[in-house]
Amino acid sequence: MTRLAFILALLFTAPWEEAEIVDVKDRGAVDLKPFNCQDVTRSSVISRVCYDAKSRRMLVQRHAAYHQYCDLPKDTLDAFLNAPSMGQFFNANIKAAGRDGNGPYDCRTDKVLSDQ
Repeated sequence: MTRLAFILALLFTAPWEEAEIVDVKDRGAVDLKPFNCQDVTRSSVISRVCYDAKSRRMLVQRHAAYHQYCDLPKDTLDAFLNAPSMGQFFNANIKAAGRDGNGPYDCRTDKVLSDQ
């Protein structure tokens, strides 16, 4: 009986790490393990931001869909997270369309993605 109690105690006190995989528009399934994610409560448009410093990739959950942005500098991420209006900063500095119709951090334009 003591052995069973010990095994149960180990099971219930061991950390449970479940992989979180999200579906990203124009990319498919992405494992969030290398990303540092934070929920956003102060924006009506953006609900979650995940950033992988090593690959400089950011995932943004907007209107319940994840979108990916590549080669995003950490200082741009910090400015985005601390902006008075995250939506306005996002639209003006991250999503803003360039000549080709894509934003400066659009992963679909000349950026090679490596799988984790």
